[in-house]
Amino acid sequence: MFALVDGNNFFVSCERVFRRSLEGQPVVVLSNNDGCCIARSNEAKALGVKMAQPWHEVRCLEESDGLVALSANFALYGDMSDRMMSIAAGLGPTQEIYSIDESFIGLDGVRGDLRERALAVRSRILDWTGIPCGIGIGPTKTLSKLANHIGKTAERKPGSYPPEHAQVCDMSKLSRDQIDALLGATAVGDVWGVGRRIGTQLVDGGVITALDLARLDPASVKRGWSVVLERTVRELQGVSCIGMEDSPEPKKEIACTRSFGRPVEEIGPLIEAVSEFASRAAEKLRGQGSHVREVLVFIRTSPFRKDAQYSRSTIVPLRRPCSDTSAIVRAAILGLRSIYRPGFKLAKAGVMLLDLAPESREQFELDLGEAESERDRGRLMQALDAVNDRWGRGVLKVASGKVGAAPRAWGMKQDRKSPDYTTSWEDMPVARA
Repeated sequence: MFALVDGNNFFVSCERVFRRSLEGQPVVVLSNNDGCCIARSNEAKALGVKMAQPWHEVRCLEESDGLVALSANFALYGDMSDRMMSIAAGLGPTQEIYSIDESFIGLDGVRGDLRERALAVRSRILDWTGIPCGIGIGPTKTLSKLANHIGKTAERKPGSYPPEHAQVCDMSKLSRDQIDALLGATAVGDVWGVGRRIGTQLVDGGVITALDLARLDPASVKRGWSVVLERTVRELQGVSCIGMEDSPEPKKEIACTRSFGRPVEEIGPLIEAVSEFASRAAEKLRGQGSHVREVLVFIRTSPFRKDAQYSRSTIVPLRRPCSDTSAIVRAAILGLRSIYRPGFKLAKAGVMLLDLAPESREQFELDLGEAESERDRGRLMQALDAVNDRWGRGVLKVASGKVGAAPRAWGMKQDRKSPDYTTSWEDMPVARA
């Protein structure tokens, strides 16, 4: 048995924890550089604001309907996610954090009324963090994900599903006929694992609801579409095909890319940006215990501007595989200098780490007396990560990155960003008697 715990309109809910005046107001959170809407309150959805809709298309709603738009504050959302997930872990013995606002909980061996237990955990999350959430319980991951959708929709749209499923939908208590009734009331496009393209194909073929999908022959689905959709069908039928993942698979590539808040033409700001991107990628690399053999760096202008266009990338091989920030940054800057050309208004840059391998597998055929130096660099990187983890990202950084408090010429546009309420001493709220 599985449960899925999912924060409601998570980014918006995080903002509302510290700004109660936003309760009941239409609110959207914008993507990098305030480009498009990546989170919407229920009130904003009622105004017709769509997910990923460009901000300039709905900006008129500020004046006409009081729509509030906020720049993304990922430091705040990440910290609030950690708090929510630590509480959600009390629901069962195993946990898989699926995304910043979603967590699968394994319920095997949990006794008693699962719905009552889930309601208690939901109440605790709300009381301790201020984040409302929905919880779905089912015999498979896909059914628990669907149950979560039903629980949240039944609360937000009364009449769409029976009211007893609002907030927490527990399919473990339902008969197969009752589950089929819920599947029949759910559009096939709302099923986890059914993408937009496949969803359109299914509807064109007469598969309109989740129940229609569940009644298909899995072998036929595999032949007609893919083994992934076949697995989805089996899961809807109650056959568990997707187990819990204790830890994610190591990534085969690691990328850190950003669009600039304003065009950049000079090499200096580009070096600062690429240094920070490479440093962040190196931190992720060490986090999964890998080494890198090649570093790719790219720069490009905006395809949406009428200025002269320029786009280049290059790959710089490392002398030996490593996870050393200084070596990776050095390679990225070397690549940047080789592709940079003056006179272009660059809009984006990025660093990708390629040809990754587990650290434990690295074998060096020739020892030139550098083994001790390599171990020292490894300890230095451990100390770097420990300090930044304790005192905040960027407290220690390579000198080619941005140093000081002055605004970054290449920084993202975040004109509507809220304070870092939980991750900055200067922004932390103060309670006064």
